[in-house]
Amino acid sequence: MKDHKKFYINGQWVSPLVANDFPVINPATEQTIATISLGNTKDVDIAVLAARQAFSSFGYSSVEQRISLLEALLKEYIDNYDKMAHAISLEMGSPIDFAINAQADCGKGHIASTLAVLKEFQFSRTLANAEISKEPIGVCGFITPWNWPINQIACKVAPALATGCTMILKPSEIAPLSAQLFSQMVHDAGYPAGVYNMVNGDGIGVGSAMSAHKDIDMISFTGSTRAGIAIAKSAADTVKRVTQELGGKSPNIILDDANIEKAVKRG
Repeated sequence: MKDHKKFYINGQWVSPLVANDFPVINPATEQTIATISLGNTKDVDIAVLAARQAFSSFGYSSVEQRISLLEALLKEYIDNYDKMAHAISLEMGSPIDFAINAQADCGKGHIASTLAVLKEFQFSRTLANAEISKEPIGVCGFITPWNWPINQIACKVAPALATGCTMILKPSEIAPLSAQLFSQMVHDAGYPAGVYNMVNGDGIGVGSAMSAHKDIDMISFTGSTRAGIAIAKSAADTVKRVTQELGGKSPNIILDDANIEKAVKRG
């Protein structure tokens, strides 16, 4: 059984301020495969401070610097691809073929596509007699679900890194192994300390602290509608930006000429 009790904060693997062990169970075997620690508000405070301090420099980094770092991250991901697929298979009980061919591939795809866009993106342009500049939002908080773990992590983290944001990630506490490995990839890619931080925890202990935190400028959440409502309310007091992908918001639209039986099976 693996010990993953540490958080990644300010470029280091650090122990939580208060031990709060939580078992990680493989749904396919119902066996405990690892132990993590659930963080609290004070752990979040430390991570946010690291991200805020890092933004003072990373927010003004050049596009060339961010391209180089993202290229290094993509290389780390490719080099550790099989490890990522194995971690996903364990944490969510996914068949290994599906973890290799679909789940892990999503992470690589998001980093690669972000890199391609970054190389062509215009952060400033002239319109008539005005100069329009697009700047990083600041410190971002990312809360991701269990069902497509690295897909959701990469599609939030990669664009934030590309644009010069700093961040705190709270992965799902029931599927945290891919986030642990991804955090090590970010470290090995050479990102400056504090740019990327990862704190394990549940919604009550860590998620709510992130959504209400005065020094987090944006929250991106994927999960249940119930939790999304609570996050939006909590974030309102600090007028932070909120982006959400919530369960139950994506109905299937079946047109008149569709094969109903096939549509239902595929839906």
